[in-house]
Amino acid sequence: MPNLKSAIKRVRQSDEAGTRNKAQINSARTAIRKFEKAIEENDSNAGELHQEAVRLVDKAKSSGLVHENKANRIKSRLTKLNNA
Repeated sequence: MPNLKSAIKRVRQSDEAGTRNKAQINSARTAIRKFEKAIEENDSNAGELHQEAVRLVDKAKSSGLVHENKANRIKSRLTKLNNA
């Protein structure tokens, strides 16, 4: 545990940011899984789930949690599934 006041604050801030980042990544992954499951089951709301998954991946990309190329690769794969 750090002794300096600024170092204590930095540890606290990075813990909070890590929690936020993890939650955002997990929500994107969950949306992707829901969309893939809807595609497998020929669900009627697959289009809406596709939009939600792409939106969350874009959000993760814009905040720097996912690299731009990886986000584009994920979106391309999801769109290919949606159109098939």
